[in-house]
Amino acid sequence: MKKIDIIKRLFFEYTRKHLKKILLSFFFALLVAGSTSSIAYLLDPLIKKIFIEKNQTLLWLIPILIIVAFATKGLSLYIAKILMIKVSEEVQKDLQCDMIKNLVSADTKLIDGKHTGKLISNLTNDVDHITTLISTAILNLFKDSLTLIGLLLVMFFQNWQLSLIAIIMIPLASFAAKTLGKRVGKVVTEQMQTAGILNTHLIELFKNHKLIKIFQQEKYENKRAEKFINDVKEKSIKIATVYVRSSPIMETLTGIMIAILIFYSGKLALKNEIDINNFFSFLAAMMLAYQPVRSLATLNITISQGLSAALRILPVIDQKSELIQNSNDKELNLTNGDIEFKNVNFQYSKIEKNNILNSVSLKMLGGKMTSIVGHSGAGKSTILSLIPRFYDSNSGDIQIDGQSIYKSTIDSLRKNISLVSQDTTLFDDTIRNNIAYANLNATQKEIEEVSKHSYASEFIEKLPNKYETIIGENGTRLSGGEKQRLSIARAMLKKSQIILLDEATSSLDAETENKIQEAINFLTKNRTTIVIAHRLSTILNSDNIYVIESGRVAGEGTHDELLIKSPVYKNFYEKQIRKT
Repeated sequence: MKKIDIIKRLFFEYTRKHLKKILLSFFFALLVAGSTSSIAYLLDPLIKKIFIEKNQTLLWLIPILIIVAFATKGLSLYIAKILMIKVSEEVQKDLQCDMIKNLVSADTKLIDGKHTGKLISNLTNDVDHITTLISTAILNLFKDSLTLIGLLLVMFFQNWQLSLIAIIMIPLASFAAKTLGKRVGKVVTEQMQTAGILNTHLIELFKNHKLIKIFQQEKYENKRAEKFINDVKEKSIKIATVYVRSSPIMETLTGIMIAILIFYSGKLALKNEIDINNFFSFLAAMMLAYQPVRSLATLNITISQGLSAALRILPVIDQKSELIQNSNDKELNLTNGDIEFKNVNFQYSKIEKNNILNSVSLKMLGGKMTSIVGHSGAGKSTILSLIPRFYDSNSGDIQIDGQSIYKSTIDSLRKNISLVSQDTTLFDDTIRNNIAYANLNATQKEIEEVSKHSYASEFIEKLPNKYETIIGENGTRLSGGEKQRLSIARAMLKKSQIILLDEATSSLDAETENKIQEAINFLTKNRTTIVIAHRLSTILNSDNIYVIESGRVAGEGTHDELLIKSPVYKNFYEKQIRKT
């Protein structure tokens, strides 16, 4: 994406709606320019009328005018900055909302393909650079350009010959800044990438803190963190160094210009071609022009930072979901809840040589429990993930009650499906809000009812704040069984016809497992249930069982039938018996 395309995109999609505030800021920037120029101009009558001609009337008037000029400059600059800060914060909000909206609705493959830390870096650090671009760069472009024009007019009014000499500094400063800007753009990109890596590491650090402690890797992690932090530090120093590098360049150029002007002014004074009041007014205008020239000269550095950040943000906003949804897709209408896989093939990425699923055909009857068994990596979880369209199959079809899920709206599909996984996902919120996530309009009575049926009320009622208890990040303050019961209560509240279970009773003690199994029985009663089975109890209770081996259906039938006709299943079952 070219820089001009990025600028157009930021303007038309995010900035144009705030054009009134920007134009108002432009008006106050004009007042800043006018008041700054008037300060330089007032030195001419100040010296001539007061110090040379001893005019008593202007002795009061000119100081008052100077006070008014400075006050106007200060107040106008304040209002202009406030307006642009409001605009930049609104743009920041819109950018972040668009990013989050796209990420929340994105397909699972997109989220899995990029680490959370890098996405957070896009949402925070990169957006900050765009905010600075709008709040600082645009305002400075207005203010400093207008101020420079006003001061140049004062300079030309006082002496056009000296002005032509002084104006040479502008292209010299611009050339120096352009060179610095290219360097900054490259370093900023490197710095933001390094910051993203640091964010990624920090998330991993906090997420795996127990693992770090049990394997006593604190020193190792401290060294790794120090390396990442040091990398960010080095990049930040480089950026700051490039910024500071403009100071000696500008100071030297200014010194050369003043020296030349003093020399040339002296020659003009000797010829009586310039008065002292004209010279001091000119010199004041030129000295005041130093700040806007310097600001404009380094402006492209801020612009480069903002555009580099936009180049990383906009692709995230533009990322399209691979899940295809057509305008003519129909609402899924469930009757029995029968699910059928027809020659389904799937692979997670195109670069994979082998399919995860190969011509898989399954039929799961409505209102019945179907178990899927097989060794780790056989493709069981993938089958479960394809039903709610977390991913789309590469070929084949999946139908529910004879309706293709690929010709049905995703909303109507997912509203009929609940998922309970062994990897329970909870929010750092109250127990009530975690259960009510399935139905935000649920009453307290409904929440208490599903808590009772899931046996969650047993531990909830013992907590000091009961349903208003904050459970911590992913329910860290709860046991595994307690988290699982909340997950089941949440699924019950949704009251969906199809239940997907990624064996929810694994890794639990016998008493907790029995309670959760009873809760699951209540949840799945008369509902289409597909279970990834690891436990004997689930296998024996199933109405039908599919054996998956290396992405293919290796057997199908009841428990007794498979013991006779499927060596893979028999081997799987015997291993389960040995475990128990």
